[in-house]
Amino acid sequence: MNVLWLQSGGCGGCTMSLLCADTVDFPRMLEAVGVHWLSHPALSLGERPIFDLFEDCIEGRVPLDLLVLEGAVLRGPDGTGGFHRLAGSDRSMADWLRQLAPVARHVAAVGTCAAFGGIAATQPNVTDACGLQYEDDQRGGLLGAAFRARDGLPVINIAGCPTHPGWVLDTFAALAAGRLAADDLDALGRPRFYADHLVHHGCTRNEYYEFKASAARPCEQGCLMEHMGCKGTQAHADCNIRLWNGLGSCTRGGHACVSCTEPGFQDPGHAFDRTPKLAGIPIGLPTDMPKAWFVALASLSKSATPRRVRVNAGSDHVTVPPAIRKTRLK
Repeated sequence: MNVLWLQSGGCGGCTMSLLCADTVDFPRMLEAVGVHWLSHPALSLGERPIFDLFEDCIEGRVPLDLLVLEGAVLRGPDGTGGFHRLAGSDRSMADWLRQLAPVARHVAAVGTCAAFGGIAATQPNVTDACGLQYEDDQRGGLLGAAFRARDGLPVINIAGCPTHPGWVLDTFAALAAGRLAADDLDALGRPRFYADHLVHHGCTRNEYYEFKASAARPCEQGCLMEHMGCKGTQAHADCNIRLWNGLGSCTRGGHACVSCTEPGFQDPGHAFDRTPKLAGIPIGLPTDMPKAWFVALASLSKSATPRRVRVNAGSDHVTVPPAIRKTRLK
């Protein structure tokens, strides 16, 4: 599968994350899933001049199987794309993308910036940054809502800031094997194998969440939702199931989930480490949960919180261990 990977308005963090894939032989792993780099700013050898390669792809002399964008498209000023002209070219990245996308068999946005605008589109968004096919949560972006690649799919949004290397490699492998269809993408174009999960799933703090035993500082073990801004019950990703570097996740490191796979996460309207509340109740509630239910269950849970859970929630280590009870298999 010939892959052309371009970088636009971003930090390169998704490429850095990809290099942390769980393997001792990264090139061999890519080869094993059928990936051949036509070009990547950091990972390919650059065997040929990049603009010659672009023209060969556009004219069909070189098959373009997968066009990848990392980073947001910078459309400013005034729709010219002049804020990002491709080095060595008098043309904007936006212009090149408009020509390359229609000839690509698949098109993927790697990272939330490329998918929805992300950090690059933080208000007041002076560069007029957007995603390939979305502007925040609205269809459109650079290519337009009606765009479809030659495979018939819209842009595949591998959202995350940065993306988990497994999300990228699994998507590439599925595309190379012809096993990614429209039903495998969610309503925002994200691969469902990770977007059908919530960061909350598998979180090591779930017992504290169940009893609403909350942390007030990052060093404490309690649930980060009530006070520390955690959106793990709303964010679509499998971060606590598919661990980063095989070891951890944001919540396991004491940091609240900021829902970086979601459109608009960069502008929450409040500090990332604070939970906005109304009448003492968090405004952002778990996905699909009516507010009245949450209030009722939270009250019951807090009244039933074991002392062990309550004490440990405010500590940086297990202070009260679980009680030992005599057990018998019946």
